[in-house]
Amino acid sequence: MSRRAVLLHGLSSSPDGWWRVRAFLEERGWEVETPALLGHGGRGPAPRYVLEDYVDDLRGLRTDLLADLLVGHSLGGAAATMLAAADPDVAERLILLDPVWHVPVAELPAVAAEQVAELANDEASLRESKPHWDERDVQAKLAAIRSVQPDAVARTFAEARTWDIRPDAARLRTPTLVLGGDPAVYTMLEPADAHAAAEASGAIDYVVIEGAGHSPHRDEPEATLEAIGAWLARG
Repeated sequence: MSRRAVLLHGLSSSPDGWWRVRAFLEERGWEVETPALLGHGGRGPAPRYVLEDYVDDLRGLRTDLLADLLVGHSLGGAAATMLAAADPDVAERLILLDPVWHVPVAELPAVAAEQVAELANDEASLRESKPHWDERDVQAKLAAIRSVQPDAVARTFAEARTWDIRPDAARLRTPTLVLGGDPAVYTMLEPADAHAAAEASGAIDYVVIEGAGHSPHRDEPEATLEAIGAWLARG
C-alpha cells in the first residue's frame, strides 16, 4: 500500500511550487496531493483570509487531508501546525518548511506590505532577486502570482489581529521535522521560538538549512531534500 503525502504551499504560491518535493517523494513510492489554499491556484474569492479561515477551509477537506505525511511551507506550515495540534490524527508525520509561527502585532502591517509587493514581480525582477532559483521555480512563482486572489495576499496579514501559534507548536505530539531558513540569510521562524517549541513538544526536530532563506526547498533544494530523506528514513 502506498503512503500518502499532502503538501500545503505558502502565501502567493501554488501547488506547482512543490514540483521538486513532489518528485522526490513520488520516486520513493509516495502518493502525493497538493491542494490549493483558500484564494490560491485559481480558486474564487472568499469572505475573509485570516489564518483561521485557511485552517477552517482545510478542515472542510479533512477526509481528503488525512495523510501519512503532511508538509507545509510558510503559511501552509502555519496551517499544518494548527491542524496537527488540534487533531493529531490528521497525519502520522509532519514536515514544516520555515513555518510562520509568530509575527509581532506591530509588524503585521509591514509584513502585509512585503507580501503585496511580491505581486509586482515580473520575470526579470524575480530572476534578479532569486538568481539561484531553478527555472521551474521561477515559472511556478510567476504563475502563482497570476492565479492568486490579490485580496488573499493583501488581507492575510493586514486583517490579522494577532499571529501567534507558538502555543500550537508547543502542543504538537506528531513527529515533526522543522526546516528553518538560515537567520544569516532570512527566516520568518525565530530560532528561539523553534527551540522552545521543540523542548516543550518533545516531538520536534529543528534543523536550519544553511544558506537558505524563507523557501528552503527553492533556495537550497539539495540540502533540504537530503534533510527530508534522512528524517523520513528514521521511520
